[in-house]
Amino acid sequence: MSGTQHHTDDQTSLFTPARPSRAEMERAFFASDAGYDGLFVTGVRTTGIFCRPSCRARKPLVQNVEFFGTVRDALFAGYRPCLRCRPLVADDTPAWLTPLLDAVDKDPNRRFRDNDLRAFDVDPARVRRFFLDRYGMTFHAYCRGRRLAGAIKQLRDGDSLDDVALGTGWESHSGFREAFAKTFGLPPGQAADAACVITAAIDTPFGPMIAGATDEGVCLLEFTDRRMLEAQLQRLSRMLRQPLVPGEHRHLTALREELVSYFAGTLKDFSVPLVYRGTPFEERVWRELTRIPYGQTISYAQLADRINAPGGQRAVGRANGMNRIAIVIPCHRVVNADGKLGGYGGGLWRKHWLLDHERKASGIRNQASEPASPNSQQGTTAKAAGLGIRD
Repeated sequence: MSGTQHHTDDQTSLFTPARPSRAEMERAFFASDAGYDGLFVTGVRTTGIFCRPSCRARKPLVQNVEFFGTVRDALFAGYRPCLRCRPLVADDTPAWLTPLLDAVDKDPNRRFRDNDLRAFDVDPARVRRFFLDRYGMTFHAYCRGRRLAGAIKQLRDGDSLDDVALGTGWESHSGFREAFAKTFGLPPGQAADAACVITAAIDTPFGPMIAGATDEGVCLLEFTDRRMLEAQLQRLSRMLRQPLVPGEHRHLTALREELVSYFAGTLKDFSVPLVYRGTPFEERVWRELTRIPYGQTISYAQLADRINAPGGQRAVGRANGMNRIAIVIPCHRVVNADGKLGGYGGGLWRKHWLLDHERKASGIRNQASEPASPNSQQGTTAKAAGLGIRD
């Protein structure tokens, strides 16, 4: 597959556990061994598709496969997810993880250590990899965030500091105070003033997304495999001056419901309140994006004209790339002047899907656009990124 980035299969990372050997991954993939799901994915050069180890599709020749430690790596190499095994879809959460997730939901204040994970018959490194891929954080960071989110609610409800500190998994008051202050920038006694961005995963037809909300509205909706995700999360926290902690929020519940209707083709205009913070120019661009009608597209130059910045399509493209609320703020509706897709931080195949979905739901005849193949995706994205036009 031309243009594909080849990785050394035994390469290790400072931040993720080592992958199995090449021979072991070959054996698992050709045996469709579900026990390896979450440890690696397999790219098939002849089709441009990547699969779970458990995929039951017809197997390629061994010389036509390469292995990636994460879904993100496979996407960046230009592969598309398999439509049969759906390696991005969260409802395929592996069976080995379900008992552990159920335990966290049942007792979110419990502090899980590696030995606790082994008691669930799961490898701590495997759980860490799954949560890094799915949520962009380790399992322990996820649990700590949930405990802190619960602690701040209890403090606001009037529970005593002693009860909250020891009831949410901390072994000492000092440890709780330190963790609370580090996360929220305030001591526990000022919990009523400790604002935070509540984050949660949302499943979509083309992979999990991470969403975030404050009491003002939704401030985040991004694909978990996006290359810029970590930088976007850091910038969001800095712009709002609030930490990000996992949990649930009424605006996230409303967002889930509206996304279900959007993907069903029955909702064309989102009504959830939005919070978008950026430079004045970025906010002008994002505000104008929300005015692009469902099922229609405009060019970067047209968008620049609409915000009184003629000739500013490159700056508009950069602002599109900084949009942190995908789909709801529809940066996917901006294309090149020649009608080609341009760029998209979530991957050109997703942009193609979104535009096609909206046109079909609107009864609009599909317009010409380049196919969302891995090679064209990678080449066009690289070209767009070089021009500063990448949304």
